[in-house]
Amino acid sequence: NYYLLTMAAIAQEIRYRREERKTDVVLAAGLPLASFGREKKGFREYLFRKEQSLRFRYEDESYEIRIQDVKLFPQGYSALALHPECVRDEPSVLLADIGGWTVDLMRLDNSVPNEITEQVRRNTGLSVTDIQIERVLNGQSCSMDPAAKEIIVRQGRLYTEKILSAIMEAGFDLKAIPSVIMGGGASILKRHVTPQDGLCRQIYLTDVHANASGYERIVGQMCAK
Repeated sequence: NYYLLTMAAIAQEIRYRREERKTDVVLAAGLPLASFGREKKGFREYLFRKEQSLRFRYEDESYEIRIQDVKLFPQGYSALALHPECVRDEPSVLLADIGGWTVDLMRLDNSVPNEITEQVRRNTGLSVTDIQIERVLNGQSCSMDPAAKEIIVRQGRLYTEKILSAIMEAGFDLKAIPSVIMGGGASILKRHVTPQDGLCRQIYLTDVHANASGYERIVGQMCAK
């Protein structure tokens, strides 16, 4: 399924850039830092298949693609290619990439399940959607029972405390060094972290495409050279 989605994504990129539907491409992708070394070789082979060229149809249009190369990068770290100011002049920075089910941590020197749906159902009997929860956590308008909304906001704070506690237990002192918070959970932490948490400087990268944009920039620089 991932490979089919990759082909669809290539077609979307070609259409967006108004390029020819018969062309060469370089794929830039990422892996979690914790499994990068272990999975890099196999993942590259999975994407860089010998069956060249790729001929397929997408939304009634034919494509013929030859993958020239596959470049892989660690998630999180690559996003800093777009934001070098986050680490400039800082001797130590913690990078936390918070996804839907995982938290990847990396300190730069010179799995979190969504329990909110069940909590709301248990207390109110209502089945709210992930999109509704996301809007409430981000402070956006959403028609919803006030009791359910209150539970979501409260759970957002508990989620934040859980993330901060997990990071501290992993040996990273958020009160001592700056941190770059990114990924889907960054906007939630940004809204629910308070001055009482006593954290050092936080930098929030809330663009969910930051990793992909970082891969693209790095590959562009490599190809230019």
